[in-house]
Amino acid sequence: QVQLLESGGGLVQPGGSLRLSCAASGITFNMYVMGWYRQAPGKQRELVATITSGGNTNYADSVQGRFTISRDNAKKALYLQMNSLKPEDTAVYYCNAILYGTVRANYWGQGTQVTVSS
Repeated sequence: QVQLLESGGGLVQPGGSLRLSCAASGITFNMYVMGWYRQAPGKQRELVATITSGGNTNYADSVQGRFTISRDNAKKALYLQMNSLKPEDTAVYYCNAILYGTVRANYWGQGTQVTVSS
């Protein structure tokens, strides 16, 4: 059974930092492109950042320079370090795992709430 379990969300003041974690189980982690997505109330889910097994990263323009995605293949873990948080970063953040190739798969976590407010 595939499980992506996010943690680390919460309430933080503007300018603050949070670190999200995603623990994966039931998948061959190092075969997957991992990513963080977010969905704010009334908006569509959007890409935040992705990272390949080899460590190549991609960021949304809105978080470039403030957020850092990383992964630990040995621990089957994905991280998102979020600095200089803004109120517009408020959203539910989702962990995602995608397998490309002959056999494809796409898995989502249940999400963790991040609220940036004074």
